[in-house]
Amino acid sequence: MESRITELEIKLSLEEDHLEELDLTVFRQQQQIDLLQVQIRELYQLIQPTAPSEPRSLRDDIPPHY
Repeated sequence: MESRITELEIKLSLEEDHLEELDLTVFRQQQQIDLLQVQIRELYQLIQPTAPSEPRSLRDDIPPHY
C-alpha cells in the first residue's frame, strides 16, 4: 500500500510539472499573439490612405519599369 501511495505522489508531481510547463507555454504564446496583433494594427494604419475622399489611381500601383 505504501508503494502505491509513493507511486501516485510521484505521478502527481510529474503532472504538476507538466502543467506548469504548459501554463508557461500558453502564457508566452499569448504574449506573442498580443504583440502580433499590435503590429498588424500598426501595419493596417500605415496602408490606409491618408485622405479617403481622394480617389486612388491604378497608375500609382504600377511599378516604375512599366
